[in-house]
Amino acid sequence: MLKRVLSRRADPLVQDIVLAVVLAVVSGSSTALAEQVLGAGNLVLQVAFDTVGLLAVAVRRRWLWGAVWFTAAHTVVPFLGVLPVMYGGFAVIVLTYTAAAYLPLRRAIAAGLLIWVPGMVLATVLGRTNDEPLGLTPQVFLVFNAMSAAVCFTVGRMMATRRAYVAALEDRARTAETSQRALTEQAVADERRRIARELHDVVAHHVSVMGVLATGSRRMLQRDPGAADEALATIEETGRTALREMRRLLTVLRTEAEPAGELAPQPGLAGVEGLVEQIREAGLQAVLRVEGVPGQLDPGIALTIYRIVQEALTNALKHAGAATVEVRMVFSRSDVVVEVCDTGRGPQLGTAAIGHGLLGMRERVMLYGGTLRTGPRPGGGYRVHARIPIEQHADSVEPQPA
Repeated sequence: MLKRVLSRRADPLVQDIVLAVVLAVVSGSSTALAEQVLGAGNLVLQVAFDTVGLLAVAVRRRWLWGAVWFTAAHTVVPFLGVLPVMYGGFAVIVLTYTAAAYLPLRRAIAAGLLIWVPGMVLATVLGRTNDEPLGLTPQVFLVFNAMSAAVCFTVGRMMATRRAYVAALEDRARTAETSQRALTEQAVADERRRIARELHDVVAHHVSVMGVLATGSRRMLQRDPGAADEALATIEETGRTALREMRRLLTVLRTEAEPAGELAPQPGLAGVEGLVEQIREAGLQAVLRVEGVPGQLDPGIALTIYRIVQEALTNALKHAGAATVEVRMVFSRSDVVVEVCDTGRGPQLGTAAIGHGLLGMRERVMLYGGTLRTGPRPGGGYRVHARIPIEQHADSVEPQPA
């Protein structure tokens, strides 16, 4: 309830209606005082005339030009001689100020002239300036009204200038805050990259030491078991150190928006069949074909294959429509080929191709020195083709000299 009341108070129309009511009370009181002091005309008619003029104040910010035309017509009535009322009122002052404060300069000048000039000219031409209780001469009447109009207009323009200045300051403050935030984030990112490079060097050093010690251990295993055991213990400790540094490296590279993640095993080749089954359940006809024997793959390569198939199937589900999808994996001693083809319509124009998923696949494949090709198929549909080389490892132990 309180929020509703406050929102209504913030409504410009409500504020202007309240202002019009307050001015009507003040105008009625001043008119009653003028009747006693100056012997003004009919009190009731004058109060009613001034109150009608304040209707323009009530709608000044909702229908400004309508209020300006209404006020211009209202100010002319006292000089036509049809009603025994006096010229003037708060409506003229408020509307002149409002036009100057809210309209561009040329339109504000036009609105001010429309409010003041017709009544002044008509009163001077018809000789109505002496009919008022003050009995002003035409010269004094024109000068007084011109000065009043200039004061109201100047105050309005000052408020317009101040409002524009405050808006410019707020915009500048927002821009400065955004720039400062961007600079801070950039500094944090630069520092994280520097730390990541340092940690990468540390991890690379430990892994290199492990490789050298492992090679030496193999050669000394039969000749000096004690030295080999000591080297293996060093490898064990170095591996633990490298793992700790790797965890720190991932912590540094993780952004604030990313969750910490769970210590769960990463998916691999065994999960590809599950992905195909999920696509079948979602409504697409999907088939998995495997050629060759996977052999012993690095976990990173297996994860890359899984992510490529996952992203390609997701894109097929989004863009292909009613189609069939074929997932083909070909394993050889030198490389592994992953191909996902569909018979659908593919991404439509204006969808930014496949989006960030394509970039992610390309980065993963390039990390292992592979290639990725994506695009429409000649016979229709879409094709994702990735080739990842497999590093050859020695499977046998080098023969030791007798």
